[in-house]
Amino acid sequence: MILYLHGFRSGPASHKAQLLKARLAELGLRFVCPQLPPDPRAAVELCEELIAASDTPVTLVGSSLGAYYATCLAERHGLQAVLVNPVVHADVALLDQVGPQTNLFSGETFEFTRDHIAALHVLEVPQLSRPERYWLLVERGDELLDYRQAVARYAGARQTVLAGGDHSFTRWTDYLDEIVRFAGDTGRQRI
Repeated sequence: MILYLHGFRSGPASHKAQLLKARLAELGLRFVCPQLPPDPRAAVELCEELIAASDTPVTLVGSSLGAYYATCLAERHGLQAVLVNPVVHADVALLDQVGPQTNLFSGETFEFTRDHIAALHVLEVPQLSRPERYWLLVERGDELLDYRQAVARYAGARQTVLAGGDHSFTRWTDYLDEIVRFAGDTGRQRI
């Protein structure tokens, strides 16, 4: 199974999630992308439940804040993860987002709090136990995050660092089949 974790204020209807879902459907492979709650503890708990319920190995694919969660979950469960323009220090990167927010796809409003920032700090992984389980995909043109932080954070991991682009990761479709290959047999249960 491939478990896709979207970014902050995003959701299953995001462009990247929909493209990966469609590609995996073409291949007859299992794809799960939940709407992650704004509370980081609840988001990770939901993912923990999905991982525990899977009857096949899981590969995590996370974008931005979803990549931060994917790192935490990969370390807890010994999983491999694809990280797309990841947030490295979420408690710092999202501090200026404290306050009322609106989901970009559902229109749902929520309050992002200092308690959520504290929860993000607790989830941070101080050091990767096995960097070879990770694949970092970043574009240098990311206008929200400094790609160099991710390159340093995921040293020892497979890294694809591309010129240009932006936070949305503009070359996503170029890597869909490679993500499936990286996942190996984890997505092979037919849907």
